[in-house]
Amino acid sequence: MPPAAPKPGVIPLKPLTLGEILGGAMSTIGRYKGPVFGLTTAVFGAYLVVVCLAAVVAISAVSDSFTTLIDTLDQPSGPEPEWETIQPFVVAVVCVAAVALIGYVLAVSIVQAALLATLQEAVLGGPASIGSVWRQALPRVPALIGASILTGLIGMIPVLFVLFALVIGLVGASASAAGDSDGAVGAFLVFGVVAALLAVVPTVWLYVKFSLAPAAVVFEKQGPVGALRRSSRLVRGRWWPVFGISLLAALMAGVVAGVIQQILSMIGMFPAMAAASDLGDHPELSEILSVFSVYLVITLVGQLIGYLIQTTFPPLVNGLLYVDQRIRNENLAQVLAESAGLPPQPPGSF
Repeated sequence: MPPAAPKPGVIPLKPLTLGEILGGAMSTIGRYKGPVFGLTTAVFGAYLVVVCLAAVVAISAVSDSFTTLIDTLDQPSGPEPEWETIQPFVVAVVCVAAVALIGYVLAVSIVQAALLATLQEAVLGGPASIGSVWRQALPRVPALIGASILTGLIGMIPVLFVLFALVIGLVGASASAAGDSDGAVGAFLVFGVVAALLAVVPTVWLYVKFSLAPAAVVFEKQGPVGALRRSSRLVRGRWWPVFGISLLAALMAGVVAGVIQQILSMIGMFPAMAAASDLGDHPELSEILSVFSVYLVITLVGQLIGYLIQTTFPPLVNGLLYVDQRIRNENLAQVLAESAGLPPQPPGSF
């Protein structure tokens, strides 16, 4: 009987099974709650604060224009609002949306880098504080953002093909409808639908092919292009296991998050329903808000918990998939054992 594989951290140092990958991700969350949940909550909390501040600034900037617009709309027979009146609102919305998008990309990249930096220590069984993880993660954020942008651009290729095919299908169907050719209309519509379905396959294939790039960025200090190439090499020959385990992790996180959100929502509903019975026929807005405030708070807490689960568990599973591929293909187990300070292992341990 071969000797058991050494296990300095959350996984045994050998090719991993599905249960070991999922269990390793859960163990990482359990052992390193501070870096996992603390940093994630702090980063996304800061993101929400920035977006709220941007919204407040935008609202303050267009307050005068808002009053003018309301006065114009209150006149039933008055002229339509001019572009000069509407333009400030458009600019404000675009600015807030830009801040929200840029901030979200930055926040997601920071959290992902922090989770993978934590996983590095978890695999070796070492300590990981919020400060040490932050110092490891922050320098890798630009490369992570670059890898994400490159992956998105590459993934847009089949999407653009779909849009082009749909446009052709709709134009052809419209032209055929104008000529009362029902058969041609159906043929063009079928063409558009089939093109859309066919484009899903290369999009998913590309996503899985480059799904290990974030781990390559953090673990190997790769740049964006190098990380995509590294991921492609590691996934080669193991596309289906990587796809299946990644999909399962996302589904598990989504189900657990949904259950928690539903339970907390139901818990918050009972006091709200009890207090609502005391409202009169014409309650004030302040009374309505006070009645449902507890429900709203509990619901928001549920949303936050669910979001934390969905943003932590799948990336950790993805990182362990990267480790597993390197153990299988590059004898990483021996290197990890030496890095963890383990004594020489008997033959067959890995």
